[in-house]
Amino acid sequence: MTLFDAKKYRDMRVCVALSGGVDSVCLLHAFKEQANKYNIALSAYHIEHGIRGEESVRDMEFCKTLCNEWGIPLTVQRTDVPALAKASGENLEQTARGVRYGAFRSLLEAGEADLVATAHHADDVAETVLFRLARGTGVSGMKAIAEYGGIVRPILTRTRAEIEAYAAENGLDHVEDSTNGDENYTRNYIRHTVLPAFEKIHGNAAKHLVEFAALAAEEDDFLQRQAEDAIVRIAGEEWVPIRLPEVLFARACLFCMRQYARDGDYSRANVGEIEKLVSLQIGTKVAVPVSDGIKRLATRYAVREREHIAFYWEYKDAPPAPSECPFKPEAGFYASPAPFAVEETDATLSPVGKAGSNKRELIVDLDAFPAGCVVRTRREGDVITPYHAPRKTLKKFLTDRKISARLSRKLPVIAKGSEVYAVVGVEIADSVRVTDQTERRARIR
Repeated sequence: MTLFDAKKYRDMRVCVALSGGVDSVCLLHAFKEQANKYNIALSAYHIEHGIRGEESVRDMEFCKTLCNEWGIPLTVQRTDVPALAKASGENLEQTARGVRYGAFRSLLEAGEADLVATAHHADDVAETVLFRLARGTGVSGMKAIAEYGGIVRPILTRTRAEIEAYAAENGLDHVEDSTNGDENYTRNYIRHTVLPAFEKIHGNAAKHLVEFAALAAEEDDFLQRQAEDAIVRIAGEEWVPIRLPEVLFARACLFCMRQYARDGDYSRANVGEIEKLVSLQIGTKVAVPVSDGIKRLATRYAVREREHIAFYWEYKDAPPAPSECPFKPEAGFYASPAPFAVEETDATLSPVGKAGSNKRELIVDLDAFPAGCVVRTRREGDVITPYHAPRKTLKKFLTDRKISARLSRKLPVIAKGSEVYAVVGVEIADSVRVTDQTERRARIR
């Protein structure tokens, strides 16, 4: 019996998270059996968390002996998880998980392994799905146990029964966690009572729950891409259209929060505050969560902007941006007054690129910009002749485009004197549009 095919890990450095339980021992053994065939550099990592006293030390010594017998390098980390949990106010399970995945991240970031393999299996997925359904969750919660960021789950489709059969077939010894039988722990109750009841209803219940989790993950990824693609990015801000279907609107708002806050820093209530903005007056804003490190430097807001909710920053004690800088008609990056890039391209799109309109990409003729242009923000008296449109003041143009005064003050423009040739992220002047004579096309975004 082969637990999994390690071919996909060929020529890689794989570190197995080893607890000493039957699942992780079988995972390590399956890798050991295939390591030479696929040139896998194998190692193991054990965390002695101090939760079960002498039993935890027993598990550590077992892992040391096992890896010594198998000739596999082992790293042992000893952490007082109960003390950490008491200091943080989290429960033991949350704290232990944080310690484990913190160790895995450190291992990967230090370049000591290409992948960390955990022994999660089909029953774990089934238990997680049932637990989250009972607690209340959406499609995202059904993704259950996913691979991400160098963390892999080679035996995720194998059931506990199959893993135990593999251990018996190969005569593999292991240690048992005495708390695994304690049904006062929710997970154990699901494992020993709830899931077996489902198996009585249908013999393949666990595998079907795994299939459901995989399908939910595919659908969740699709919805997430739709939500992220709907976000308009302009002048360092992210704008979420308020007319998005509710399921996409909430996802897009969550995406705008998740980039700068940990999962525990925000809640459904934060999304609810943003959803309320849709029915409130234009200009109404709420602060949204950010991580503690960022909080000292800036505040992040969500504000109602006509047909969008805009997420933007207000920086504390930030030095003023330079009032202007020269514009060079060539590829480059402009950090002020708001970041944008100029990239030469073969694109033949219209001025606001339809292939990526939410990125607000402007396609221009680089050679059509007159010498002496600068990058700055708008000024009184500025005028523009928009693409295929009559000449007007920049103030009226921005008003007609329903761009708020708050945003219009920070939009970068490319201008010479009072003549504006591009409003970055919004529009270009007709005089710099791409024609049949254009030799150097560029994308400004």
